[in-house]
Amino acid sequence: MSQAVRDHSADIAAYASPKGTYDCVVAFSGTDFRRDLEAFTIPVLVLHGDSDAVVPFEASGQRTAAAIPGAQTVVIEGGPHGVNASHPAEFNAALLDFLAR
Repeated sequence: MSQAVRDHSADIAAYASPKGTYDCVVAFSGTDFRRDLEAFTIPVLVLHGDSDAVVPFEASGQRTAAAIPGAQTVVIEGGPHGVNASHPAEFNAALLDFLAR
């Protein structure tokens, strides 16, 4: 990831509401969505970077895909958290391939 992308991400974080940021973390870390995932009946693509140190693939993407019947998984090599911004060509190619099916 380039320094410009890091700086841009830091700027976004600096303007975020501290309460909103905290409430978001509480909501997504404390809510059990497993039953919701089991009920999906539409095609699902799980895109994840294999170098995500914030939310590792094994703890999130892999488990999400396993919980959704028929989910397609694409793991982007070297992709960190925010893989769509750091690896746009790979991310977009996987997304367009999925949408074309």
